[in-house]
Amino acid sequence: MNNILVTGANGQLGSEIQSLATSYSQYQFVFTDVTKLNITNLLAITEFCKQNNITSIINCAAYTAVDKAEEQTDICNAVNHIATDYLSSVAKELNIQLIHISTDYVFNGINHQAFLEEDTPNPINVYGKTKWLGEQAMIRNNPKNSIIIRTSWVYSSFGNNFVKTMLKLAQDRDQLNIIADQIGTPTYAYDLAKTILDILPAIHNKQVETYHYSNEGVCTWYDFAFEIFKQTKTTCNVLPIQTKDYPTAAERPLFSLMNKSKIKNTFGIEIPHWKTSLTNCLNKLS
Repeated sequence: MNNILVTGANGQLGSEIQSLATSYSQYQFVFTDVTKLNITNLLAITEFCKQNNITSIINCAAYTAVDKAEEQTDICNAVNHIATDYLSSVAKELNIQLIHISTDYVFNGINHQAFLEEDTPNPINVYGKTKWLGEQAMIRNNPKNSIIIRTSWVYSSFGNNFVKTMLKLAQDRDQLNIIADQIGTPTYAYDLAKTILDILPAIHNKQVETYHYSNEGVCTWYDFAFEIFKQTKTTCNVLPIQTKDYPTAAERPLFSLMNKSKIKNTFGIEIPHWKTSLTNCLNKLS
């Protein structure tokens, strides 16, 4: 039996894995959050993995408050960097497989074609920097049969996210200004969760490999919001604005589209288009 530890189990991705758990009877899941396991404590991770005979870890835990991270640098670094260092160190020591979730924000957004896994990260905010440090720590520790999956613009029927925020704001407003010069692709957390559970037995590598995963297609946040309202028949006028017109504490990459050929070719998977997945999520929410 593959005993899988899922950290950050109450976040969007972790919740989607929980919703899928009964469909994967070949796995025994151990779901944790910060109240059950402190992943910034090396000894706690080691003891927990030994006691529960963990064979795989899916690290969904992350500090994702991008703007707050500019001030809360210590806690952001602890969760995104130090915890990843500890988890991968324990995974190496105990021969545990580790699937670690990272982000498109490791890139600076200065590109004209979709980022490849081998492109050199150069993050422009604290969140991205700590996630990149976490990646480097995992590669350095090098647990066997382990991978990093970078994803982007995650949303779900669980938790707080862009889709839910747009629907909520539209209840009270007739018009919204949405950024139209940041380019990337949304990721439905359900699709990513299912992909992880499907490919888990096929991951065999001596060196940590990095993969990119988001839904297919490309859009801006404006396009995303427009499609949300179109599909839900929500009456709300969406106006495109530039990033400079909506200042935030953290700088965002203007272009973070990722090439997904590697994960598709390696594991023979198909990835849904973002509009199709948005429909699926909205159906769940309704």
